Amino acid sequence: MRVMKWSMIALAVSAGTTQFAMASSQDDAKGFVEDSTLTSKTRMLYMNRDFRNGASNPTNGGKSGYREDWGLSELLNYQSGFTQGTIGVGVDAFAMGTVRLDGGAGRQGNGLFASKSDGSPEDSQGKIGGAVKFRLSDTELKYGNQFVASPVFSTDDSRLLPEVATGTLITSKEIKGLELNAGRFTALSSQTGMARDSINGKGKPGLTAANIAGATYQFTDNFVGGIAASDVDDYFKKQYINLNYTLPIAESQALNFDFNGYRTSSQGQERAGDVDNKIWSLAAAYSLGAHKFTIAHQRSTGDSAYYYGVDGNGTIFLANSVQYSDFNQRDERSWQGRYDLNMASYGVPGLSFMARYVKGDNISTSTGEGKEHEFDFETKYVLQEGPAKDLSLRLRSAVYRTNGNNSVNGTDNNDVRIIAEYPLNIL
Repeated sequence: MRVMKWSMIALAVSAGTTQFAMASSQDDAKGFVEDSTLTSKTRMLYMNRDFRNGASNPTNGGKSGYREDWGLSELLNYQSGFTQGTIGVGVDAFAMGTVRLDGGAGRQGNGLFASKSDGSPEDSQGKIGGAVKFRLSDTELKYGNQFVASPVFSTDDSRLLPEVATGTLITSKEIKGLELNAGRFTALSSQTGMARDSINGKGKPGLTAANIAGATYQFTDNFVGGIAASDVDDYFKKQYINLNYTLPIAESQALNFDFNGYRTSSQGQERAGDVDNKIWSLAAAYSLGAHKFTIAHQRSTGDSAYYYGVDGNGTIFLANSVQYSDFNQRDERSWQGRYDLNMASYGVPGLSFMARYVKGDNISTSTGEGKEHEFDFETKYVLQEGPAKDLSLRLRSAVYRTNGNNSVNGTDNNDVRIIAEYPLNIL
């Protein structure tokens, strides 16, 4: 499979070299400074996990029964343009930091702040990074610190700051409708770890190297497919497939089908243990004006659960990976029902609601069949005009329950998050 992917990349680059006479992204380069952008993103996040039925906070030695953190983050992101000529050169750079507004040693554990030596959370954190980039025609190579969104290697941005990967990524769009990528990453910093390589494999040593490759092709206006694969040294090999089809029914009606699947097998030192898993999900969504109704089924098989984390905590492109649980345990079967409402059709643009319920069972554990279910509710409002245009306010709530035979997600809890985010284009 890897040979096929590299052959496709070689084909695309070869095709691109014969088309230099045609317009390409590099032909349209405006210059290093002229095409630069500078953006900022301010995020405030309050997060509370309340463990129910007398359960304690697992991160606090069995003391308080809840976790509560509140913080503020700032992310500045600079992207230069490319120099003109056959090969364009540019740089990307970022600076980001957090400030703790509330949350003490007895209540931490939500992943917003790192801990000091005495166990209390850090008052503030920050890091900077950058990457150099080169572009030939419609093929770009980037080396350095970067945010990655591959289904087999994806940096997570679900807390105050995103994870950051260090390595090389090549993205090619030489053939219309086809996007190819390949990369090698040798370090991954966590959302609270300011060091270059602070991700670990759930108590195991961290990332040594991850090689990835993938392809996405737009077959028609309504049908797109993708494949990807990764080789994470001494952990596992992983393959992924996605098929997405939209069937237009009428002007305000459509039916969408989305299939995602992974296969993961351990290798080398097996630092994640003996991983042997196949997992897939199929979601069907019916859109009717302001309303969208979704049903989904997800199924995991093999001798282990689906494993991710050392390859980025966003590396789970599955329908039933929701606010608290991923429903990805060994032999688990799960079903989802979801409803979305966009209030723009009712005269309130920017306001939306979502509710979903996911139920999982058939989980293989040493103490019997595990079961879990989760109810999520979310409301979001985005300001449409004025000096604070694009400011978003979001409330997320999850109620999670398990039958106790669940060694991964632990115990019952209620998860509440309040998020305010303000993106701003400075340049």
